[in-house]
Amino acid sequence: MSYIVFFYNFVLNKIEHMKKIILISSLVLTITSCMTTKTPVGKYLETPGKEYTFAKGKQFWVLWGLFPVGRTNVNTPADGNCQVVTKYKFVDLLISGCTGGIVTSYSIKVEAKKP
Repeated sequence: MSYIVFFYNFVLNKIEHMKKIILISSLVLTITSCMTTKTPVGKYLETPGKEYTFAKGKQFWVLWGLFPVGRTNVNTPADGNCQVVTKYKFVDLLISGCTGGIVTSYSIKVEAKKP
């Protein structure tokens, strides 16, 4: 009889441990909602002036980011001096979460400077 009680307690302990692992994993996966990449193009960093948003777009991917759905063409300034900001926002997280990661998206913003 004591073996059954020991086994029962052992199984309950393992289940509680797995619940903690799943909770921590879920929290870690939601931290990705703030990923940002900033890529300066041309002489953007050296150009003085006030920053403004030149254009915006959204890029979609399927099968967990393996294949792009088309290519998003975001306009850039004629002189080519800009900064491309790619963000994984909360809305992108919702899209990915609701589809189980099958469809993902990134928000793209092109920043330029006014002299």
